[in-house]
Amino acid sequence: MAAVLISALAMTLIVGLRYLATSGFFAWLTQRVRPGLYAKLGPQMRREVYWSLLSAGIYGIPAGIVAWGWQNIGWTRIYSDINAWPVWYLPLSVLLYLFAHDSWFYWTHRWMHTPRLFRIAHAVHHDSRPPTAWAAMSFHPWEALTGAVVIPALVFLIPIHIGALGFVLFLMTLMGITNHMGWEMFPRFMVHGRLGKWLITATHHQKHHDAYRGNYGLYFRFWDRLCGTDLGLGSFDGKRRGDPVGG
Repeated sequence: MAAVLISALAMTLIVGLRYLATSGFFAWLTQRVRPGLYAKLGPQMRREVYWSLLSAGIYGIPAGIVAWGWQNIGWTRIYSDINAWPVWYLPLSVLLYLFAHDSWFYWTHRWMHTPRLFRIAHAVHHDSRPPTAWAAMSFHPWEALTGAVVIPALVFLIPIHIGALGFVLFLMTLMGITNHMGWEMFPRFMVHGRLGKWLITATHHQKHHDAYRGNYGLYFRFWDRLCGTDLGLGSFDGKRRGDPVGG
């Protein structure tokens, strides 16, 4: 039991430090590329850091339990031998995890926009107006819990190499931060081209923070397009629109 607790505490520390390092880097980059964008948002950013570090503790607990189990019992489907599965399965496993995570995120996120759950939990995230690079993990604990369980659950269901899992976590962190930092870092040809019709970047997610209804996905626009909740691309004009308790 003590070993499991230590593992959970260690993962909480790792998640917290990863958040501070990555969000801190992109906040610094924003100051360099878009000087003054966060100039009047000091109190808001302090709230974002507070909620995000609280979320880090919630994310760290299931991650620590899974990490301990993988190392000591082997009860997950994470593998370290590159030859355990065919090489072609490596990118496929990444896509499977991203699609499964995106599907979970879309439906739980949409659920969080029902009026009652929005007021109880999701309003914390939308209090960031506009969101900044510090807002990616700025969640109420109830919402953080819905996000904390998905990857730990998937490692029991879908085989994945430890390196591929690390890449999934890297993409999760990158997309979470860059989608919230208030400007578009990816090139126009990607955002407005064929790739942008299916991938989510800050320009797409900004529309969600402007209008509240729609654009619920994390990585892909698949579910939004299929379910009629794709609102198209937003802008970074600083205007806030929409009803904060959209369905």
